[in-house]
Amino acid sequence: MALDWAKVKKTYGKGAEVPTVAGGKTLTVTGADDEAIHIKSPLWTAKLSRKNLEKGVELIEQGVIARDPGLFVEDYRIYVTDERATSAAHILRDLGILNKDEGYRPRC
Repeated sequence: MALDWAKVKKTYGKGAEVPTVAGGKTLTVTGADDEAIHIKSPLWTAKLSRKNLEKGVELIEQGVIARDPGLFVEDYRIYVTDERATSAAHILRDLGILNKDEGYRPRC
């Protein structure tokens, strides 16, 4: 299942409040365009590039990156980018690509 960017733009194009994977907070999405999802907090603004998110989903499908949100963040930093990996996890969980967070589970 490749990342459906049309769905991403429809879901986040006009902005959204995305629940965080854990902690009961929200991630503020200010919009989405053909290149990225735009996010902000009171202290910073950033973007999650389409290219990196698509690569992350591709690696999930190949079994390289875990579907568990906590492990995903570690893997995403290693195999895709060290930029806003936790925010990427919030978005991919909201889109149903990552599993529900069930706490820390060791890999071995």
